[in-house]
Amino acid sequence: MKTQKVWFITGASRGFGFDIAKTALNSGDKVVATVRKNPEQLAATLNNNSNLLVVVLDVTKESQVKAGVQHAIARFGKIDILVNNAGYGLLGATEEITDAEVKKQYDTNVFGLLNVTRAVLPYMRNAQAGHIINISSLFGYGALAPGFGIYGSTKFAVEGISEGLALEVKPLGIHVTAVAPGLFSTQFASSDSYNASEIVLDAYQDTVGKMRVTIGHLDGNQPGDPAKLAQVIIQLAESENPPLHLPVGKDAVASFRSKTERMEKEVAEWEEIASSTDHLKA
Repeated sequence: MKTQKVWFITGASRGFGFDIAKTALNSGDKVVATVRKNPEQLAATLNNNSNLLVVVLDVTKESQVKAGVQHAIARFGKIDILVNNAGYGLLGATEEITDAEVKKQYDTNVFGLLNVTRAVLPYMRNAQAGHIINISSLFGYGALAPGFGIYGSTKFAVEGISEGLALEVKPLGIHVTAVAPGLFSTQFASSDSYNASEIVLDAYQDTVGKMRVTIGHLDGNQPGDPAKLAQVIIQLAESENPPLHLPVGKDAVASFRSKTERMEKEVAEWEEIASSTDHLKA
């Protein structure tokens, strides 16, 4: 018989967060779904399921995060699975993006993830069990298109945090997985799901400029089905030995393999020089 789990999912109003929440509820689990506004709307969309608790919180507000986690514990008694999904995209050349835009991006995509993780971990530690699933990105493994360097850097951070955290919490019975989706039809490419730099420089018209046009035609044409990704996340949560890194989508798998092969080739070509830096033994 399947054990009923309790999920805590950030950024659940739409996209991956919504689909994961819906799928988890349909599987019979309990779900704490966080939104920044309109909690009644999400609850109604999910049929006011008795196993659902919708919590209003902004992941960048530590006090709200702590209160939301405490509310979840008061209602369901535990948190088995944390899905750090809240985040947004940022399009612009590195030179175009201001410090303020970078800081805002990191506040949500990185520091927000850390706020939620720190708030949930004490309960997982006490239970000596749990699974933290951090939603990264294809861009967290490689720079695949001009204009997403800063966004990608936040996802590189998510990958690195996940690796370090996994080493720390494995002895405590807690798993960590960084999930890197490829291109999915989640409205990520819609203008209200990403920010674009206010500064636009002519020098980047042939690179980032073209991407500003391309992304407008991408929404709804991505190959990935978010409902199928949600099913993968459910299977991941049920695994006794989940992976640390999981690319999802044919494009993500291909990109992971391509970069791995390229890095192997570079290391092989430079191995003799790169390995020549140790102290000489007497």
